Amino acid sequence: MEKLILINNITKEYKMGKITVPALNGIDLEIAAGDFIAIMGPSGSGKSTLMHILGCLDTPTSGDYILNSEKVSAMKRNKLAAIRNREIGFVFQTFNLLPHLNIQKNVELPLMYSGLGKKQRIRQARKVLDEVGLSDRLRHKPSELSGGQRQRVAIARAIVNEPAIILADEPTGNLDTTSGNDILGIFSELHSQGHTIIIVTHDKAVADRADKVISLVDGLISNGNIS
Repeated sequence: MEKLILINNITKEYKMGKITVPALNGIDLEIAAGDFIAIMGPSGSGKSTLMHILGCLDTPTSGDYILNSEKVSAMKRNKLAAIRNREIGFVFQTFNLLPHLNIQKNVELPLMYSGLGKKQRIRQARKVLDEVGLSDRLRHKPSELSGGQRQRVAIARAIVNEPAIILADEPTGNLDTTSGNDILGIFSELHSQGHTIIIVTHDKAVADRADKVISLVDGLISNGNIS
């Protein structure tokens, strides 16, 4: 299968005054288009740092990151922002919806940043909201929805630009068991449609939905293996 992500010897260090704190200590990773990956690890293992680099929210201290044949590890902020909007859809534990906008407008936002016309934005936003079962909630504000519904909006926003990757950070962390299972069902359905999905989680039940699990310990892939 086509290699969507290639990471070679990625390291990340943070400066804490005069102290250098290593977060990633030489990660090698390949992810193919259409993979469903879970990234697991204890607090401080480096999984959040790896997620930020995969999502082009941060850059590595050293090493190469190639995404969709583009070397993004050395890009500057403005180019990284363009890559994020075009290639990556984010789903966060806390939903990150704008409270003053209705859900249709929330889902339209990535399309606005892409420069899509109003009619196309509306059509595409309504299409993906229908796909996640919210076509009857277009004018509702986030505060008028349940947690599970808000996460469905976040998923619709993540897929509206048809990104190469859907990157989810603890997407069921704020949900009850039933709502969490519903959300995981949506991710499974998206995967069956050919989407590439990367979920960062501490929950084994969530990781069990993935095809492959990457376990991080002390900034390294545990035992050098991906299960």
